[in-house]
Amino acid sequence: MNSMQASVTEQRNPRTSDIDTLSTEEILKRINDEDAAVPAAVRDVIPEIAEAVEIITDQLRAGGTLFYVGAGTSGRLGVLDAAECPPTFRSDPDQVRGIIAGGREALVRSIEDAEDSEEAGANALRKRGTSRKDVICGIATSGRTPYVLGALKYAKSRRIPTVAVICNPVEHLDVRADVLINPVVGPEVITGSTRMKAGTATKLVLNMITTTTMIKLGKVYGNLMVDLTAVNNKLVDRAERIVMEVTGVSRERAKSVLSEAEYQVKNAILMELGGVTYNNSTALLGRHQGNLRPAIEEVSSK
Repeated sequence: MNSMQASVTEQRNPRTSDIDTLSTEEILKRINDEDAAVPAAVRDVIPEIAEAVEIITDQLRAGGTLFYVGAGTSGRLGVLDAAECPPTFRSDPDQVRGIIAGGREALVRSIEDAEDSEEAGANALRKRGTSRKDVICGIATSGRTPYVLGALKYAKSRRIPTVAVICNPVEHLDVRADVLINPVVGPEVITGSTRMKAGTATKLVLNMITTTTMIKLGKVYGNLMVDLTAVNNKLVDRAERIVMEVTGVSRERAKSVLSEAEYQVKNAILMELGGVTYNNSTALLGRHQGNLRPAIEEVSSK
């Protein structure tokens, strides 16, 4: 059996074989019915996602970078997830990075042949100076994308930790990764259109990877986004509400202490709860690797 025959995402879906004859609402319901199976497929691979998160957390804590590598929809999802980490978690932009076959132009215009070279994938990592302190997460719905496989092979040759996210059964695939995350979502609504169920599964997996990693790195207090970057009115408002929620102060007081803390939420909370200066709050967070909960416990115990 060749790889295309083994590829579930290239098979016809019998449940949607008549989709072109349906009404608008019937088409939408059929798509929604297919999408409903995706969360269960992702849930089945939580043990593998957890294994990946532990590796990524350790590498990032030691100063490494998570590199997503993909082509087409997979590459765009990796770039998107990486781009959303700095405003959400105040992470360094170099901490999570996305690499897409074809470069920036491929983000807005399909460059389908950009994925066909293994050497290009390897060169993308070589160009960025990747090392053993990093993690490479290859995203390839089919499990056959040469650009992604080349990147993974290069990483393995350099003993860089690797993760692969693939939505096809892997029995007939040659994918070399330390952790293989394999949510199999079945044939697509439109045959081969992996931007649909496979893309949704991939987005869920990437959300889980970076969100859980950032929680473990102390970027969240309870379920509050305490390390956000207040770069617009919405996020300024959110920062103020978080300080109000955690400390019990008024909106005006929250604004005042945030101003003193250069709108860094963690510092503002410690300054208000502990009566410490901005510099002291920074030192306190440093002692606890940026984790707010033990820092609050320390100031509260004095």
